[in-house]
Amino acid sequence: MMRPSMRQPTQMRPVSIETGVNKWAEGSCLIKIGGTQVLCTASVELNQPLWKRLQNKTGGWVTAEYSMLPRANGTRKTRDALAKDHRNAEISRLIGRAMRSIVDMEKLGRHTITIDCDVIQADGGTRCASITGGYVALVLAVRKLIESGRIHENPVRDYVAAISAGLWNDELILDLDYDEDCVAEMDANFVVSGNGDFVEIQATGEQHPFNSAQIEKLMEMAQTGCKKLIDLQRQVLE
Repeated sequence: MMRPSMRQPTQMRPVSIETGVNKWAEGSCLIKIGGTQVLCTASVELNQPLWKRLQNKTGGWVTAEYSMLPRANGTRKTRDALAKDHRNAEISRLIGRAMRSIVDMEKLGRHTITIDCDVIQADGGTRCASITGGYVALVLAVRKLIESGRIHENPVRDYVAAISAGLWNDELILDLDYDEDCVAEMDANFVVSGNGDFVEIQATGEQHPFNSAQIEKLMEMAQTGCKKLIDLQRQVLE
């Protein structure tokens, strides 16, 4: 069965990343994946987080905050409701884990980098777009630290990107948009490093359990998709 967007099962939506979209942030980009648009900024604090200072820990820290603008979806959601949204908190933690997986905290020094991912328009895959764009913002912020002499070695060890995949109408597909995601029999998100290793996998059998053969095939599809995203990150950051 043809997908709503007329794409082939392994065909991704068009992707673009524009850097330098915020004049104040140390790193910023606007990532667009199909109808999904996310503004990603990286802000540097010249100190460790309080909990590290209290525990006399060495090295820096990378954290993240994710949110959706009130009209990112078809129906407006109040800002008060967004502030209490547990989904936002869960995705924020996911983005933070993804960024920390490829950063050497000792080389980062006594600095805190906060990645803010604000969804301007949602059409599926917002957490994956946030990780892919958030990485670009992070790298740009780290470059500012190096240029200013605050740190002397690059703490970013690898690339990281993310993509969704799942089971829709009994077919395994890559990069689900909203029309597919809302009725998918299985929904998964894959965070993949530059060498093709997996940082995190989130998978749920929405309508019935899935088997190991299905998840293995989706892993292969996700590795291929993330390689394309990482190639774009490389181009943008050259």
